Amino acid sequence: MKLPILISVPHAGLSVPPEVAEYNLLTEKEIAGDGDEQAAEIYDFEELVEAYVTTDVARAFVDMNREVNDRRKDGVVKTHTCWDVPIYRKPLPERVVGELLAKYHIPYHTSLETLSPRFRLCLDCHTMAAVAPPVGPDPGEKRPFICLSNAQTTCAAPLLMKFKKHLEEEFRLPVSVNDPFEGGHIIRRHSTKAPWIQVEFIRGGALSSGRKRQGLLRALGELVKFIDKT
Repeated sequence: MKLPILISVPHAGLSVPPEVAEYNLLTEKEIAGDGDEQAAEIYDFEELVEAYVTTDVARAFVDMNREVNDRRKDGVVKTHTCWDVPIYRKPLPERVVGELLAKYHIPYHTSLETLSPRFRLCLDCHTMAAVAPPVGPDPGEKRPFICLSNAQTTCAAPLLMKFKKHLEEEFRLPVSVNDPFEGGHIIRRHSTKAPWIQVEFIRGGALSSGRKRQGLLRALGELVKFIDKT
């Protein structure tokens, strides 16, 4: 039986969209380093949950966790990676930006809007660098093992704290809440239709991606039992 939850994995992709191939400066390593490395392995739940939304497109080129009109250098169509590395050999024409949004960003969110009202729990799933990159809320700071976020409003506090409890019991490590991340565009935008939690696992460390996946799956199983009782 599949878990009755929706999982979004917006930053696991590594593909360069054909629309920007001629402009791209990044190496494969730089593309991977700007995205959520290990996310594809940790959140490999497509066959285990009722709804699963992801993309092959790398975060460096289209960031699904940014508003469509966010034109900062770390916005929806970036000019620099989170490590402050220039992405393009020259500025993208506005026509190309529009094509990226129409082909990749808008359909991603349409899927979430369509699916999320069916669920009592939706997760937006990420990984984070152990030491924060220059572009971020905490540059140069060491990060926790797991950060859970609800932007103070995207799910009820008891649900969030129950998830925190199950994860800490599973991993025997402290789980941070809304620090260093309070929650991005995905959970803020779609929480009017369903409860959303943002999940961030630290990359690397002593635990393998497989162990993180197994522990998360067990914690989610316990969380679903809690939801069924409420």
